[in-house]
Order: sequence, then structure tokens, then C-alpha cells
Amino acid sequence: MAVVDEQELLEVAREKFRNGQLPIAERLLQQLLLINNRLPEVYQMLGTIYYDQGKFTKAIQTFKRALEIDPTFTDASIGLSIIYNDLGKYEEGKAVFQEAQRVLAFKKTKSDPYIEEKLSLKHLELGDLYFQYQRFDEALEQYYKASSLTIRKPDAHMKIVEVYIKKNQASKAVKELRKLIDSFPGYIPARLKLGVVFYNSNKVVEALQEWEGVLSRDPLNSDAQNYLKLAQEAGVTSIL
Repeated sequence: MAVVDEQELLEVAREKFRNGQLPIAERLLQQLLLINNRLPEVYQMLGTIYYDQGKFTKAIQTFKRALEIDPTFTDASIGLSIIYNDLGKYEEGKAVFQEAQRVLAFKKTKSDPYIEEKLSLKHLELGDLYFQYQRFDEALEQYYKASSLTIRKPDAHMKIVEVYIKKNQASKAVKELRKLIDSFPGYIPARLKLGVVFYNSNKVVEALQEWEGVLSRDPLNSDAQNYLKLAQEAGVTSIL
């Protein structure tokens, strides 16, 4: 009966946590610890709640406890990484996530698409965090790792492109977009973005060709129509 009660309590706690009812979720999670203190998910949710409350030291301790129980629990490692980054401890944040990867790689005996996809999402989240703090080289590293793991290649590659644009490396952005278009010819966002990069590099003819190419595939594409219209207006020098 205790096992059933534990599972039911965990399900309710998850629901409250996901719905943002954090005070209720916290009470339920504390009850769960009295029943079973070996559930990494419980510590991960509690760590997130403490982080939301601004209790960073307590959150760090709680995330670490989750990782002591399961070193491959990526939700806890990403949570801990985020706190370290918020505190300006960027190297510690990076080290936490890398250690989780190392343990997971050692643990795996064969490729698991589900695990790789989940890990890819964590790389994207960490990359987004680095991007937010304008740590573009670290962001690139995470996005490339995400790309190597995920089946959703376009998502990761478009983030890589945005980093190169921020770094004022238009030629590398173009190279990434070309590779993406070669692999996924029907992926319209890459063609639109390539036109924007060309336009902002004063390669107007190439930009127009890309946008016209989009309209040949999708005649009602409003983005391509708007870009072409803007390009025809005098005084427009940059499209964001």
C-alpha cells in the first residue's frame, strides 16, 4: 500500500509543480522525502522551487543531492548549471553538465535515441543560456553538440547561424545555411535567413534570388513577400 501511496503522491506533486502551484508542490515533495529519500526527481523539483524562491545555496545542495543519487539525471545537472551561471560561476556550470555527459556515456552500452534526444535538448538549453549572456563560443560548442545528437538538425543549426551572425561572421553563417539547405531542401526558414544574411552583407542580388526562390516553392509565403517589398524601398540598409 505504501508503494501505491508514494506513486500517487509523486503524480500529484508533479502536477502541482508543472502547473506552477509551487507552495503546494513543495509540501507534497517534503512528504515524499519522508517516505523515500532516494528519488532524484523529488530533489530536482525541490531544487527548482528553491531556485525560484531565491534560495540559491539550498537549491545547489538539493540539485547536488539529486546527482548523488543519479549522476546521469540531466534535469538536475542543467538546473545546477543554470544556478552557477546566474551566480557568475560559468566554469562550474559547464563542468557540472560535462560530468553528467561523461557518466552517461560511460553508462551507455549502445546508442539510445531517446536518451540522445533528451541530452540534445539540454545542450540546447545550456547553449541558449550562454547565448543570453553573450558567451558565444560556449553557446556554439553546446549547439554543435546538440546537432550531433538530435534528429531535429534544423533547430540546432539555425541557432548556430544566429551565433555566427552575432559574432559578425557572415561567411560562416552562410556556410551553415548552405549545408542546412543541401540536407533539407524544403526547409524554408533557412532560405529566408540566407536571404537576410546576404542582404545585410550588401549582396542584394543574391538575397533577392533566395527570397524569390522561396516564393517559387511557397507563393503565399508572407515573410518572403515582406522581405522583397522592403528591399525595394529606398533607404533600407538592414533587415533584422
